[in-house]
Amino acid sequence: MELVFTKSYEIKDNMVDCYGFLRPAQMLFIAQDVAGGDFEKAGKSSEDLALQRRFWAVVRQSVQITRTPRSGETLRVETWAMPQKSTYCPRSVVAYDEKGRECFSITSIWVIMDMDTRELVPVAKSGIQLSGILRGSELAIPRGLKEAEHSHSSLRTVRYSDIDRNQHMNNTRYLEWVDDLFSAGFHRTHTLREILVDYLKECQEGDTLDLRYGIWDDNTVQVDAHRTEDGKDRRVFAARLLYV
Repeated sequence: MELVFTKSYEIKDNMVDCYGFLRPAQMLFIAQDVAGGDFEKAGKSSEDLALQRRFWAVVRQSVQITRTPRSGETLRVETWAMPQKSTYCPRSVVAYDEKGRECFSITSIWVIMDMDTRELVPVAKSGIQLSGILRGSELAIPRGLKEAEHSHSSLRTVRYSDIDRNQHMNNTRYLEWVDDLFSAGFHRTHTLREILVDYLKECQEGDTLDLRYGIWDDNTVQVDAHRTEDGKDRRVFAARLLYV
């Protein structure tokens, strides 16, 4: 079986920002979609897992951006499973433009969740076996983010359009929220190069998140999202972004 799955994506206007550049959230969408194609080829699609009352979820992602594609371009995107761990499945994604130049690379940690209990199902106990490879070009498997000090805060509530068929806020929406913390002028003068995201807890419709954020002297932004849960303050999401 071919261990590298490839799919083409045309960058359309609904995928780009007001300057015509592919939005970071859409990079995550592409990574999620092409992984879904590879899972389906291996007989481990979302539909296959749903029969067992389970679903795939992403818990961490690392992104390195060499060049941000623009509207009208067509990307060739490759993905492959990396060697499987006892509790999760790491996966690499690389996107190339029409000239074969790398645009962005993503490493994601995929886990299996129980639909009813919302608990993690260790891959070693799931019966799933994915043939993993290392090609030497993969980004390091992302680690968790420690909370940072912040100078700003913004409240936002999870709405209907934020949630997906797994009944939680889709991972791509978090980066849309992070983008919205800064003006169009900021995005015009700052080019994104690296992203690290850490999804700590599920967020569902009606949850109000306190997005605590700051930008440091080296143009690094960190966002830590909190919500009140059982009377306690809980961190549910973190992202660190490097701009130039």
